[in-house]
Amino acid sequence: MKWRWALALLIFFAFVGWLEHLIGWKRLLVPWLSLSPPTLLAALVLMLGTYALRALRIYDYFSPALHGQFAATLRLTMLHNFFNNLLPMRTGEAAFPVLMRRYFGVPVSRSVPSLLWLRVLDLHVLLAVGWSAVSQRYLPDALGAPLLALWLALPAVAFVMRAWLAARLRGRGGRGADLGRKLVEGLPERPVVFWRAWAWTWVNWGVKLAVMAFIFTRFDPLPWLVTLPGMIGGELGSVLPVHGVAGVGTYEAGVMAGLAPQGVALTAALAAAVNLHLFILGATVLGAGLARLLPRPEAEDAAAESAD
Repeated sequence: MKWRWALALLIFFAFVGWLEHLIGWKRLLVPWLSLSPPTLLAALVLMLGTYALRALRIYDYFSPALHGQFAATLRLTMLHNFFNNLLPMRTGEAAFPVLMRRYFGVPVSRSVPSLLWLRVLDLHVLLAVGWSAVSQRYLPDALGAPLLALWLALPAVAFVMRAWLAARLRGRGGRGADLGRKLVEGLPERPVVFWRAWAWTWVNWGVKLAVMAFIFTRFDPLPWLVTLPGMIGGELGSVLPVHGVAGVGTYEAGVMAGLAPQGVALTAALAAAVNLHLFILGATVLGAGLARLLPRPEAEDAAAESAD
């Protein structure tokens, strides 16, 4: 674990120093002065709104354990987002099962497989949007559209065939089989819960990607369709097993990986990626601060009273 933190800090300081040498932090941050307060406030409100959408997905997915406690679910979501975005090497994901057990008494055996499946839905939507944006530029509709349709159908196929998949994976060894079993265990029993989780995922990412593209284009006025692969690359970069503190360096690398093949001016795009990342981190910290103002969950209150 110590080497992971050492590597994360190395990435952080190396990237900060490299940016100072390449662009200069003063020059990098000056464009913020041109953003009007109403524009920035609207973007922040929309980004915080995506936390509420994620909370709705969790609230619905883990019903009835969370019934009547949406404020506590929102608190959990924003704190989990804070730990996930700021801690390196994906260690922040561990906050979710810990908070689910502390706040609502949901066992780890249920929260971890469910979180894993929700992350798969996130990945599925991101790749679908990315494929749609890229295929419009590089592939004919006769090829891109059928491939996209097949990709879009995969979660529904997995849900319909969950019993068959569970039987096929039963008794098999290896990490792949273990991962497959956890994914199947994370699927909900009721179809309506599955479809609503999928719908919330699409709505959440639609709003979040739009806000991110809007902020990015304030610093580098590229067409939105061009920015989308970069936004998705940044999000995918943030889920890599190796990344710096607060995703510094690896997030920007993901954005650039999505933008570079499109022939954009790399220095301007890098500056915009850094400022977008600063916006996301600012919203993350603000969300965590607001989470502390929300009422404590009933289960946590009961635990505190019993400890007294």
